[in-house]
Order: sequence, then structure tokens, then C-alpha cells
Amino acid sequence: MSARKQVKNSFSRTRGKCWCIALALSGGLLISGSMAAGEGPGPATTLTLRFEIPVLASDQSGETDQGVPPAAIRLRGLDARWQLLVTAERDGQTCDVTRQAAYRVHPPGIVEVSPAGYLAPVRNGRATVTARWQGAVAEVEVEVTDADALQPVNFPLQVEPIFTKFGCNGGGCHGKASGQGGFKLSLLGFEPLVDYERLVLESRGRRLFPAAPSQSLLLLKATGQVPHGGGARIAPDSHEYRLLVRWIAGGMPFGGSDDPVVTGIDIIPDRRSLPPGAEQQLAVIAHYSDGHIEDITRTAQYESNNTDLAEVDPAGLVRLRDAHGDVAVMARYQGQVAVTRFAIPLSVDPSQFAWPAERNLVDRLVFAKLRALRMPPAAECDDGTFIRRVTLDLAGRLPTPEETQQFLTDTDPGKIDALVDRLLRSTEHAEYFAKKWSAILRNRRVAAGDQLGTYALYEWLRDRIHENMPYDSFARELLTATGSPDINPAAVWLRQVRSTEERLEDAAQLFLGQRLQCAKCHHHPYEKWSQRDYYQMAAFFSTTSRLEDEIPEEPRYVSRVARATSRHPKTGETLLPAGLDAPPVDLPTDRDPRAALADWITGPNNPFFARMLVNRYWKHLFGVGIVDPEDDMRVTNPPTNPELLDGLADYLVSHGFDTRELLRLICTSTVYRLDSVGNDYNMSDRTAFSRYYPQRLPAEVLLDAVDAVLWTHTDFTGLPPGTRAVSLPDTAFGSYFLEVFGEPDSATACECERSGEVTLAQTLHLMNSKDMYTKLTRDDARPAAMAASSDPVPDQLRQLYVAAFCRLPTADELAAAADYLESKQRSREAYEDLVWAIINSKEFLFNH
Repeated sequence: MSARKQVKNSFSRTRGKCWCIALALSGGLLISGSMAAGEGPGPATTLTLRFEIPVLASDQSGETDQGVPPAAIRLRGLDARWQLLVTAERDGQTCDVTRQAAYRVHPPGIVEVSPAGYLAPVRNGRATVTARWQGAVAEVEVEVTDADALQPVNFPLQVEPIFTKFGCNGGGCHGKASGQGGFKLSLLGFEPLVDYERLVLESRGRRLFPAAPSQSLLLLKATGQVPHGGGARIAPDSHEYRLLVRWIAGGMPFGGSDDPVVTGIDIIPDRRSLPPGAEQQLAVIAHYSDGHIEDITRTAQYESNNTDLAEVDPAGLVRLRDAHGDVAVMARYQGQVAVTRFAIPLSVDPSQFAWPAERNLVDRLVFAKLRALRMPPAAECDDGTFIRRVTLDLAGRLPTPEETQQFLTDTDPGKIDALVDRLLRSTEHAEYFAKKWSAILRNRRVAAGDQLGTYALYEWLRDRIHENMPYDSFARELLTATGSPDINPAAVWLRQVRSTEERLEDAAQLFLGQRLQCAKCHHHPYEKWSQRDYYQMAAFFSTTSRLEDEIPEEPRYVSRVARATSRHPKTGETLLPAGLDAPPVDLPTDRDPRAALADWITGPNNPFFARMLVNRYWKHLFGVGIVDPEDDMRVTNPPTNPELLDGLADYLVSHGFDTRELLRLICTSTVYRLDSVGNDYNMSDRTAFSRYYPQRLPAEVLLDAVDAVLWTHTDFTGLPPGTRAVSLPDTAFGSYFLEVFGEPDSATACECERSGEVTLAQTLHLMNSKDMYTKLTRDDARPAAMAASSDPVPDQLRQLYVAAFCRLPTADELAAAADYLESKQRSREAYEDLVWAIINSKEFLFNH
């Protein structure tokens, strides 16, 4: 798309006798009144009007054969349409006035323009379309050709999109696997030839009646003239209805093999900042393989990723709600997808607030987004909150009271950097992140003989993280693992994902953030990946084999000497291996194709690899990904801050895929230090990172935290006493506590297996389970020790609060706890009640 640019034809006019008071809200223009020039508080301003027309770069200069400059908009045939976009601008602020402008065509009779700015051809010729609004005007040249000869209607290019637009081939209608009412279409029209044959030839062609097209069963049902389970879908006076009638009357042609195909679509505008309640007309342009473009605004399908912020109608009109934030709108057409973004800023001046210091790249990119949204960030958290937060996030444990006390009293300005470095180099960090990776690599015991390999892979992960292996090398070792799991633990992953399809799908989700499962059977409905893409990438794993030799329990994994190919299940075509959006490669038979896959995945220019890890670790630290879910990075699920995601990905690549350096950058930023207690402007924010978002502690971390506060430990069968829950090699230890608090089953590569939800079962378990009662009432637990201690009660309470919350109790908390203990004669049961209350508090259960 780099060859494309926007031509903006505009004329401007300085306001004379009358000018409008404009309230500019970060990209939006609200007209709230008018007054004569000279009566306002300042000088008159300039209002500019422009058309926004995308064209090919080749059209920007030169002349036609007749020596006339080419028109900006070209309509070929009476079926062509074009959505005009008219944008007003004043003082750098813009707003859409497409539906407010008045239009005039000169000479008349060449094209018609609806009040919504929708162009339709009438006859051949050239005309100038003028838009006028608030005294400003803009002009654009339009040329109509081939209006005197009806062009044959093309089934894949013109008819199939109608079925998709009106939901006929959706998963809930004729596009589902079994069809509907005896009629089946391919899901979302990704197999036009199959659909054509079913529609035209199936049931002896009873659905179409060329002699009287309007009496065709297809149209009678679609318009609701005969009973139809889907109801009336198409209006008889619509352009789509007339196109279908003409297709049927013309003999139902399919089209030629050399007809152009859609290669991509664009949305205009691709981003915009508007005030709450504003409207924006979209235009969607399709680019074809022969180089021409068409407007498909009324044929594309639209979807907002947050209907609380914006809705979009079938004509592409976006209506923003009375709310603030960032929202994306997706357009989909013929398997192509494009996304536009809208920022809805607050109506406050961000300069009136004191902003925290920008310490690094993270702060610069996050604060730039916040300033665009006019959303001031929260203040920085206190030192106690920070050491608890970062120790839980990086080491999976509470800081010890000694660590907390030392950090709180340290006056060295570099103490945060030193703390982060120490945690990143700790064994506990390696254990915690090995547990994270072990879960998504499906490392679990399924059969009786799996334990050795399961433990070995966990230890391999722990050691690689502790030695800070570069992430590209880490991924390569997993993707190309060979041999026996007892010799090469990385090969255990192959034991868990045994089929070629599972290996492809897990590799794509783990390292690229692409969920390809849908594309195995059909074109991904919310992505651009097709069955061809799926099986081309699967070919990289086609020569990987499991050899059991004499001992089936100890298999070996090898790459056979063979040509790497796969077979398209529908066409039978033999496919060569290819990465996503990459050309196919014909590899030598003696080369492991997985090595070529690893080269492509870990290459510095791969658009997915570094961004996926950045997003995975950002989600770990903030509870919300820049893209969320963190491993679903399809184009229709865009990042909330693309500049941040790309900036961190570039940082990771430029630092040699050093994951420790990435975590250090994020954890030493001001953004990571922001308080979870927001201000009057950002309490509803969940995507801009204007504050820290509290997260319930993960199951393993919470169990270890309970044991740390109670001075107890949890025994796990077959492991030494004192083993931390975050150090467990897999999930097969039968802990109800871990299960109820959302420990993943490790059955898939999806992070979604781990639940961070708060449930009634969790509350009941903490409040009155036998397990918790046993821990609280042990003779060697903290409550018993506190009851037996001669230390002053205030000192005991301070030690408890530092252990659980990394802070001292407030005067009110100290007084309330002391009064309760005294009222119960400082009995052991009273101390048990007190510690039980601490453990059940939100402040303890959440990282904040």
C-alpha cells in the first residue's frame, strides 16, 4: 500500500461577515453557534473543506490520451458506486461533514449524489462534484465510462459479497456445516465455485428462474415474499436486488478465470480523534490484482470492538457514544480485513496536571497516548506497594519482611533499578517464568511414563531462563528439537503435540500470536488466513517423525529425508512450505524444514515474533495486553497502543532478543510504578495504562503467599518439603486450592486456560475450608506463635502487616486490631481470626 496516497482537493475561505464559534476536542469540531466577525473574543479563523480520495500513485501525475488530467474518481459501468468523504478542518482540528454538506454536480446528469454523499453513475462523461458547508467549498472531478453498455455481473466479485453482506452465508444460517433449510453455502463465501454450483445447478436449478428473474425462489425468499426462516434480508428497491435480478436475467454467468481478484482493502480514515457523540462516515476501498480500485463501502461488513464506545451501521457510519477511550472498527470484504481506530478524548486540558517523569521508552509512548486522550495518569505508588508488586510479578512471591524493610529505608535513588536487576537474576524468577512457559507448552503428565520428560522440560526451561538465553535461540531450540526427551528435554514438546496440525497451531499461537485453528477447515472468518496458508505452514512439520524403536516409552523425534510438502484437503494440490505472508520455499530433502521455519519465525523482520513476546510479558505485568487476549494478535484485534507495541518489539530485537532487558525496561518505567488508585479522569480506563490495574494473584503465587504469611508449607507428593507451588513442574499434583484458583490444565497453548476470575468457590475455600483451617490452627503457624509471644501487640501487628502488605498498619488499623485482641484476652483463636481476616482481604489477594 506504500504506493498509495490520498489526494485532498480543497478550497478554503476565511470567514467574513459571519463565523462560527468552534469547540475543538482533539480532532473533533463542534459547531455550537455563530456571530459576526469582530464580535468574538479573537480573530476570525480559516475553515477548510476537503474530499478524501484514495488513488493509485500512477494516477497522481500525467494526462489521459486526450491531454486531460485523470479524474480523481472513476466509475466504470452503471453498477459502480462511490462513497464521498468530506472533511472540515479548522485550526488543525477535523470533523466529518459528509452528511451535512450540500452537493452540486456540474454538468448535471452525469452522476447522482445522495444526501449521504453516495455517488451513482447516470451516463458517460465528466463532471465536477462540489461540496459546500458553512461557506467553505471543495471540488472533485468524476468520470463515468461504459454506462451505455451493461457489463456482465460477476458471481465471485459481485454476487457472493451480497450473500456475505446480508448474512446468508454466516455460521448461523446457510454457511453452517449442515446448511439451512436444505441449502448450504460456504462459510462467508470463501468458495465461490462451490456456492455457484449449489445455487445454479443443485435441485435442478429450482432456486433461479431466468425467464422471470423476480420470481426466482432466491429473491422471493430474500425479500420475504415467501416464508423464509431468515426473514426479509434484501429490499426490492435496493441496488443489491437489482444487481441480482440482472445477474439472473443475464444467464447467471460465473465469470472468467482471468478476472481480477481482491488483494487488499483500505479504510478511510485509518484513524481519527473525535469528541464523544460525534459521527464519522467511513469509506472502504478494494484493491484488485489488475491494479484498479473500487469503492465497496456499502458491501463491506463492519464491526466495532467495543460497542460501549462506538457503533457502526451497515452503510459504514460510525456513531461514537458519550464515553471516552479508544475503539477500533473492522471492515471485512472477500476475505480481506482492515481496521480503523478512533480516539475519544476527555474535554480537559492535560497541561493543567502535573505529569510524572518520563524515565524511558515505555513512558514516552504511553504518556503520548494519554495526552492524545487528554487523560492524566495516576500518581506513582509508594515504595511498599512497588516492592510487593514487582516481587510478585517477577519472582512469584511476596518480599520477605527483611527485604521490605531494607527497601523502605534505602535512600539510594537507584534502588528500584537494583531491586529489579536482583529479582531478574534470581532463581525464583527462573522458576516462576519456567512454570509460565511449561503450562503453555502443554508440559504435563498424561501417561504413567511421562514424569521423567515432564520434569526434564521444566528444568530445561528454568535453566534457559536463568542463563538468560536469547528468545530467538529459545524458540529455535523448541521448534527444531530432535532426539529422545531424556537426552534433549526440548523434544518433550513434540511428545505433547503429536500431529502435524497440532504442531503448526501451537507454534503459530505460541510464537506468532496467530490462532490458525479455524483455517484448518475454512478461511478464518476474522482474519486473512486461508486453508492454503494453513497447509503451507504445516508443510514445515511434514517430515517430523516419532520413532519408537524397541522401547515405545522412549521415542525419538527425527526429521526424515524427504521433500517437505503438504496436501490441500479440498483441491488436492501439493503445497510447498511457506510462512504467513511469505513466499513458498522448495527445500532440499536433506534439510530439516523446521530449521527454515525457525529462520523465518525468529528473523528480525518477522512482523509477529517479537510483538508476540512483548505482548505476552506486558499482559503478565499489567493484567491486560496491549493486544488482548495476549495470544490472539489478528488484524481484527488491533493493539490499543500500536506505537508502544512496535517500540517495545524494536527494542527487543535491537537488544538481541534479551528478555531480561525487556522486563527491566518495563519494570523500571514510571508507567509500571503508577498507583492502582486512579483520579477523577481515569477510573474507567482499562486499555490506556493510565494506572495500574489490580490483578488477583495467580493460584500458585497465592498459595505460596498464604504459606509465607502463616509460616506453613504445602506438601506435594514426590517433591521435597518446602517446594513452592510456582516451582511445580506440571499440574498433576492434585491440589484443590490450585484448581479452584484457576491453575491451567496445560491442555492447550492458550494462556486463556489460566483464570484470574474471582469466584464463590474461591471465597468459600479461603473462609471455611478444612485446608485453610488446618493451616491457621497448626501449632507452628504464625497465629500460635503470636499468641505465645511476649512481644507488644503493636510490634506483632506491624510485623504481620509488613509480611502481608509490605506496609505498616495505619493508626486506625492498629487500634482496631489491638482492641479486638484485648477483647478476646489475646487468645490463640483471636490471633487466628486476625490472620484469617488479613488473608481474606482484597489487599492481600490482589497485586495492586
